Amino acid sequence: MSQGALAYFDCVSGISGDMTLGALIDAGGDRAVLDAAVEALGLQDEVAVDVRREARGHVGGTRVLVDVTDRGLRTVPLLRAAVEGSDAPDGVKHRAIDAIDRIARAESRVHGVAESDLHLHELGGADTLVDLVGAFWLLDSLGVEQVYSSALPISRPGPATLRILEGTGAQLVPVDIGRELVTPTGAAILAAAATFRAPSMALRRVGYGLGAHEAPGNALAVWIGDEVEQATGATLIETNLDDMAPNLIAPLIDDLMAAGALDVTVTPTLMKKGRPGHVLTVMSPPELAGALSDHLLRHSTTFGVRLARTQRIVAGRRIVEVETPFGPVRVKVKELGTQVVDVAPEYEDCRRIARERGLDLRDVMRVVNAAGRAELGLQ
Repeated sequence: MSQGALAYFDCVSGISGDMTLGALIDAGGDRAVLDAAVEALGLQDEVAVDVRREARGHVGGTRVLVDVTDRGLRTVPLLRAAVEGSDAPDGVKHRAIDAIDRIARAESRVHGVAESDLHLHELGGADTLVDLVGAFWLLDSLGVEQVYSSALPISRPGPATLRILEGTGAQLVPVDIGRELVTPTGAAILAAAATFRAPSMALRRVGYGLGAHEAPGNALAVWIGDEVEQATGATLIETNLDDMAPNLIAPLIDDLMAAGALDVTVTPTLMKKGRPGHVLTVMSPPELAGALSDHLLRHSTTFGVRLARTQRIVAGRRIVEVETPFGPVRVKVKELGTQVVDVAPEYEDCRRIARERGLDLRDVMRVVNAAGRAELGLQ
């Protein structure tokens, strides 16, 4: 999988370490990564990993069981040392240690014990190390560079879990299930890696990691995909013009674009008393809405404007030169994530070529479009 992927954790039934491992493997992660994590941590004599297909109601997915034969507990310094001394990738070790530190700080505050003296009971075993290192190593192997998470359902949360999530921006939704849905390990994975919002993405695949409880739907979904330009806020400025000459509206559009408008459109319409008119709409960055509204009020015949907040999603774009029978010509490349999906000839370049060579502009644009698509592999 290519670099730059996104992972979105849809935690409708909560999250735990083993659910995370299952979801990432189900989404295309290599099970061998877990074996590599066990070996890198030197836990071959303590841990056995079992990966199997199961279902929770109508949801089928991957269940990962990390079986520990020796439940000897490790202090926080020993947990850190095990990760630091492993040959896992540096980025994986950094995130795993960050997660361990978050757990340690939370437990220290809950129990009033110094981190160096903490014995984390169920969180101090080899399975916790495998959950953390395995999760971040799977993300790394999938080429995931950004991690996002949904809101978290909270039912009977342990105090350590709440401490781990404190200050992360996690959105907590109380539910009455009667059992723990978000474990400290699951919380620490998200706290160390995730931004708590939904991204705009072109979806590649979805994986489901099943929890130990056999309740229907007890699964964590992980979406893997490519970034689509994030939705950004914008302000729509709109006004009616029924007494302004069309030849004066054209330079007004140019002036608004030059002043920072993202787009300006004019729509013919029928006004009151049957008068012909125009609806002028400006898409503005929020910070320029005041200045562009002022420009409209000063330089058009309107007596007022309407403002509305909106969201926009923009595909990636870049300008490149391609070789054509006319020589190098610029084309605009449209991208979704890392994938080129379309090209468009630059109008001014094609107009210049048509004028200089006495050619029809439409013919020039067809030739340039074909050359651009061929060079960028769209044919």
